[in-house]
Amino acid sequence: MTSLIRRTKSIKAFLNPAQIPHNLTQTPISTQPHQNQCPPQPQNLNPLRVLQFVTVSTQSSSKFPEYEMPTVTWGVVQGRREKLVSRVIVCDFLKTLGIVPEELEHLELPSTVEVMRERVEFLQKLGLTIDDINEYPLMIGCSVRKNMIPVLGYLEKIGIQRSKMGEFVKNYPQVLHASVVVELAPVVKFLRGVDVEKQDIGYVLQKYPELLGFKLEGTMSTSVAYLVSIGVCPRDIGPMVTQYPYFLGMRVGTMIKPLVDYLVSLGLPKKILARMLEKRAYILGYDLEETVKPNVECLLSFGIRREALPFIIAQYTQIIGLPLKAKLSVQQYFFNLKLKIDPEGFSQVIEKMPQIVSLNQNVIMKPVEFLLGRGIPSEDVAKMVVKCPQLVALRVELLKNSYYFFKTEMGRPLKELVEFPEYFTYSLESRIKPRYQRLKSRGIRSSLNWLLNCSDLRFEERLQGNYIETESIGPTFCMGGKLELPGNEIVSDEDDESDDEVLYRRTVSL
Repeated sequence: MTSLIRRTKSIKAFLNPAQIPHNLTQTPISTQPHQNQCPPQPQNLNPLRVLQFVTVSTQSSSKFPEYEMPTVTWGVVQGRREKLVSRVIVCDFLKTLGIVPEELEHLELPSTVEVMRERVEFLQKLGLTIDDINEYPLMIGCSVRKNMIPVLGYLEKIGIQRSKMGEFVKNYPQVLHASVVVELAPVVKFLRGVDVEKQDIGYVLQKYPELLGFKLEGTMSTSVAYLVSIGVCPRDIGPMVTQYPYFLGMRVGTMIKPLVDYLVSLGLPKKILARMLEKRAYILGYDLEETVKPNVECLLSFGIRREALPFIIAQYTQIIGLPLKAKLSVQQYFFNLKLKIDPEGFSQVIEKMPQIVSLNQNVIMKPVEFLLGRGIPSEDVAKMVVKCPQLVALRVELLKNSYYFFKTEMGRPLKELVEFPEYFTYSLESRIKPRYQRLKSRGIRSSLNWLLNCSDLRFEERLQGNYIETESIGPTFCMGGKLELPGNEIVSDEDDESDDEVLYRRTVSL
């Protein structure tokens, strides 16, 4: 009888788990829906635990059947075997879309086709094609909710338009793997710290999206520090970045410093070089060995004097980055054929106005034809161009007005124009007419050089004098780093910049 009572109590204990001792009711299997693991074999467990597991598992299955589970980033958690099966199914799905999954071999993929389809469709809505995805297939390893949406939302916030987001991702797909807080935000903060305008941040990153992958303490900081050390004004770093952000990714020791040292060795003072970089930061991208040095040698081979190189580079910096040999050859032949200017005269033209190498030949011929049409012999026109190459870049309308004033009002012979062709480069209304009227009222007759080649203050001093001072030559570039002006006046380092030297602070296009 006693044994029968004990067996009855044991059966009731099986049927009522609440009466089982606490240490026996702690099931080793979690009841969370996402932990859908295979149950252990019942023969290896205590019968009480087997019953408890079956009870809980049955309740979970009825409430969260696997096919009704909500879509999550990585799908359901699976065992090794299920993962392999799911991976094959997902890869087959990608192949049907035209995506090559070979590069995804070591990448963890979603466990369901639905999640992968969501990623592909999201990228396609941005404007990416299947070919774009094949260029960088790792982008489909990024979660839409955890990676893509936060990153793209931040990029839009800092100024990248939604319509251009697809192009941005296509150019720099690695951004989808980045952390907004750890990687993206510090770079934007750095750009603001070097005075890049807030509204230009998006523009800068669209030009050079790889900036988002740089470390702040690396190349970017050292590039800025070196440029400031050679004389670049810190407040001009921002406009330089806006114009040419690529220099932030250049190594100082192998790219920037060798170029600066070479230009300085040609005779360019560092202060003038710094001003050049502030205005045209893109010259930092010129390859020293492949472009700059060959172009300097090319100038010398065309008869340019070595001492004139600093002036040429300072006046027309782009000349060291052009396909120069071809341009010089074409222009030299043209000047010899059409303008009757020999190679020696052509080299003098380049020294005085290096922009000639890029000037269109039709533009050059219009002023020349105007002068020839006024009865000036071709050899005299050639002399005028060699002495004042700026003539060939002037508008014919300005030449016409100045010429007719010279002939009708001043009544002077053409010989004076041949001797002083710079006459055409002065403003008719603001300089030529007023000064001529002043001389005429005083009954003074002077050369065109004495009349025009001086400042307003010096002209007044000349009018007050009882003699005509010796005429001086035009400005010359001194390799010592100073600009020598007529009258032996030197522009010191402390002098303010003139109007034509005001920097273009916010350049947003080259």
